[in-house]
Amino acid sequence: MISVCIATYNGEKYIYQQLKSILKQLRENDEIIISDDSSNDRTLEIVRIIDDKRIKLLENNKFYSPIYNFENALKKASGDTIFLSDQDDVWEDNKIAVMLALVSRYDVIISDCTVIDENDRVLYESFFKLMNSGKGLLKNFHKNTALGCCMVFNRRILKKALPFPPNLPMHDWWIYMIGELFGEVHFCEEKLIRYRRHASNKTSTTDKSPYKLYKKLFFRINLFYNLIKRTLK
Repeated sequence: MISVCIATYNGEKYIYQQLKSILKQLRENDEIIISDDSSNDRTLEIVRIIDDKRIKLLENNKFYSPIYNFENALKKASGDTIFLSDQDDVWEDNKIAVMLALVSRYDVIISDCTVIDENDRVLYESFFKLMNSGKGLLKNFHKNTALGCCMVFNRRILKKALPFPPNLPMHDWWIYMIGELFGEVHFCEEKLIRYRRHASNKTSTTDKSPYKLYKKLFFRINLFYNLIKRTLK
């Protein structure tokens, strides 16, 4: 069974297109877990209009954080194979098929993607080339090169990653590092989503980090501390 976990907040502009690109690839017993973090636009209305029994909607949350909104969705996931998805991207038609062919060999898989803008124009042909993405605990401790919306992992990694510790820099960074510590990680060169960057994005993945040096150091110290704790648990 597949669980696709999506954290939404005011995603009315793109959520319909994204859900349609996912649903057509899912089987009857798969699920999409949507955790909504106090949207005040038409996001929830649009999800209800789609009216698909595979969608499970978690409403009235007040996390005010994409990290812990994602954690909420992950806690409700029933599948053995977990996909992360943003609310505003588009999945390529072969995404699930390509990833499922790899899940028996790897615990965490990250695919490449094409980076697009709000009008579907290509900004970068390859996220991997842009970020010099690749395996390595130290490499990705210095700078995370694994994009959550391109990530799939198994339930064993999910159990190791939950619950999220406080003050994480980002959920995908934590899950990736858990994968490096407790499993086998693979970077898939196929571009399996169109990753959208626009003014409303909550993260600065392809841009210069907005955090000052002391905040960057705090994030890494906290990440290291919690990884050690999780290893010893």
